[in-house]
Formats: sequence, C-alpha cells, structure tokens
Amino acid sequence: MSYEDNLENSLKNLESSEEGRASLESEQRLRKRDREAAQAVAPSAEELRKGPFTTALLRDAARVGHSLRTKIHIVWLGSTLRLEAREKRLELRPTAEGIVAARIENGRETRVEPLDLKSDPEQLIRSWLAES
Repeated sequence: MSYEDNLENSLKNLESSEEGRASLESEQRLRKRDREAAQAVAPSAEELRKGPFTTALLRDAARVGHSLRTKIHIVWLGSTLRLEAREKRLELRPTAEGIVAARIENGRETRVEPLDLKSDPEQLIRSWLAES
C-alpha cells in the first residue's frame, strides 16, 4: 500500500467517524426529547388508564351501544383509548396539558377538544354516536 492510499484511507476513516459521532449525538437528542415528552404526558396517561372516568366510560359504552344495537369496539393503543362504532372513532389521547377527545369519521379527524374528566362519560358517548 502506498503512502497516498494510506493517507486517503485515514482521511475517509476520520470523516466517517465524525459523521458517526454527529449522528450519534443527533440520536441522543431525539431520545432525550422523546423521553421528556413521555414524562410530560405520563400523569395524564395514568389518569386515563386508571381513573374513575375511564371505568365509567367503558361501562357506559357497553350499555349505550347495546341500547342502540351498535357494537362499540374498545382498544388501548399505547396510552390512547380508542372506541370504534361503525365508521366512527373516538380517541382519548393524553397530552402534557391533559386529555383530548378526537372524533374521527371515515378516517378523517373531524374535531379535537379537551376532555373534562369530571364530565358525564355517557353524555360523551351519546354525543359522539349522534354526530353525522
């Protein structure tokens, strides 16, 4: 191997290590930001998962769905609670500011509003199913 080839290889290795270091720092910043976002959302997610509002919501969803002869599918997607009936979806999403209710129809988000956990869950379900 000649001196020039050796020098060229050394320069390539140096460049790639600098690029690798920059990409590693970028990944670390992204992970830190994701971790901070998850920590900010954690209290709302915990309240949504274990709070009395959710218990009442699940109970009322089954009862209201049965009375309307509509099957309401309920699924947890990470920290998001999704209710589906026909072509409609209601997603309760925890955020750093609280919980929001997103109404989705035919795959399009039609409305996003803050959710008051002291409100009546049955009213939320009936208004969601009545929308068209």
